[in-house]
Amino acid sequence: MKGNQDIEVLIVEDDLRVAEIQKRFLEQIEGFQTVGIAASYVEAKTLIEILQPDLLLLDVYFPDMNGLDLLKETKQQAKQMDVIMITATKEIDKVQEAISIGVFDYIIKPVVFERFKQSLLRYQEFHRKLVQLGQDNPHVTQQQVDQLLRKDVEGTAGAGDKPYLPKGIDPLTLDKVMEVLGRAEGGLTAERVAKEIGVSRTTARRYLEHLVADDKIEADLAYGTVGRPERVYLVSGTTKRQMST
Repeated sequence: MKGNQDIEVLIVEDDLRVAEIQKRFLEQIEGFQTVGIAASYVEAKTLIEILQPDLLLLDVYFPDMNGLDLLKETKQQAKQMDVIMITATKEIDKVQEAISIGVFDYIIKPVVFERFKQSLLRYQEFHRKLVQLGQDNPHVTQQQVDQLLRKDVEGTAGAGDKPYLPKGIDPLTLDKVMEVLGRAEGGLTAERVAKEIGVSRTTARRYLEHLVADDKIEADLAYGTVGRPERVYLVSGTTKRQMST
């Protein structure tokens, strides 16, 4: 563990454009440093051995390897290194395998910044608690273990309460957005939602994109007769059923 220094992150991604996006996302979150980008198995193994990062951002499919196999190797060989899977792979068996091996989180592409930031902040708090516990005492209590396993962000709700909301997302406003969408017969634009709840279009879009990232609503494109297509938002079938019960 590196104490109060930045958390060192190695991005393992064969699409260099995607890797650059992840790098730029990390630059917007205080307390993280990208120490390298690996696009192949050999590069990943070499950089892991040399750099010994705190955290891997790891894809599943590569031309020369399966990211889950690399995940198994890192868990067997590299101590005190965690993994967040960032992949387009949605197969439940792959998700289950990643979870059973011990990933900290599993993010499905395309990555939305708010979802990415939420995961990294949760990891940052987990990492901080782990470092602090190791400095205070080599032994832990059951309560301390429970707090680590829940991976809660400090100052947020615990298990069974409302989930963590990123900075700039107010739960009351979020409820209003869901209420407006729930009443709508079809999809609504960010501008329409903004008028309904009395906020700016930018604010409405921020809440709507957060809900998309959280799989509470869906987004689609509506093609009008004039101008560019507009992004419209609607409550997913599963969420609508939950709201009606």
